[in-house]
Amino acid sequence: MTDSAAAESAWFAAVDGDDLDDLETLDSLDTVETDTRDSTAVTAIRDGTAATPEDWPALAVEAGIADDENEYYDLLHTATMAATRAAVTEREAADDRQLVHAVRAMDDCERTANELAERLAEWAGTVDPDAGTGTAFAQEIVTGEHALESGHEPIASLAERVVDLADEADDLREFVERQTPTVAPNLAALAGPVLGARLLSLAGGLESLAKKPSGTIQVLGAEDALFAHLRGHASSPKHGIIYMHDAVRGTHPDERGSAARAVAGKLAIAARVDHYSGERKPELEAELEERIETIQARTTGGDNNDDTAGNNAENGGDTDE
Repeated sequence: MTDSAAAESAWFAAVDGDDLDDLETLDSLDTVETDTRDSTAVTAIRDGTAATPEDWPALAVEAGIADDENEYYDLLHTATMAATRAAVTEREAADDRQLVHAVRAMDDCERTANELAERLAEWAGTVDPDAGTGTAFAQEIVTGEHALESGHEPIASLAERVVDLADEADDLREFVERQTPTVAPNLAALAGPVLGARLLSLAGGLESLAKKPSGTIQVLGAEDALFAHLRGHASSPKHGIIYMHDAVRGTHPDERGSAARAVAGKLAIAARVDHYSGERKPELEAELEERIETIQARTTGGDNNDDTAGNNAENGGDTDE
């Protein structure tokens, strides 16, 4: 390749002069403006290709893009940082990432509200023998159904914080239930909106979930148990967070491993369809329902069979057929 042809394939060949001037004035990543992130320099870094490697610094100096090699690398550094920032901003603005943030915030609010409700009950119990428990007790204090004696305003204030967090968790749950069917319709239909969103959260997004094998999806959320198994300290986990799926939770313990595998397999397919085509596939639900009915039929012989299976499990019998 001639020098002129090589220069034409360089990333800086497609960059407008004004964009190069803008890059030269950037002192740090924090000063990168939206217009700069959308500039030809960013586009060239993200989308440009070259058939063979060349002496790009020398070509840049020859083309008048930079005065010397150091200036070229400064421009390249600024352009690549701007391109990276643009890519991250674009990715985080995606619907599935917003859903991940929402479900994580929902879980944080619920967990914090419950922890503070426990603290509230313990604190209120020291001054009020009729103190209740949970977020319901905090609600009673806030609404005046449970009156505190004068001088216990800090307890009432804590109750307000608990109620606010619980209300925020409820609002976020409503958002998750509305948004999940839009982001991943098949996943939401199979797993339910909240469980589907939690699977997206554990996987890191829809694309990541779509690329995972069903065996990995089966144990998402059971990482501690899985690593304990890999260290030889525990048996292999049958399921992770998909235990919350009715098809798994409602199956006899002896058959939950099979149910979890069936659910994980269909969830893997649903995630791939949602990511790559977005087409609604209602037949996935029918296929899963049929498979779960077959699995659950193995243990519908009566209570005696259940008792025998339970005894076998307690005595070390195989429970993951």
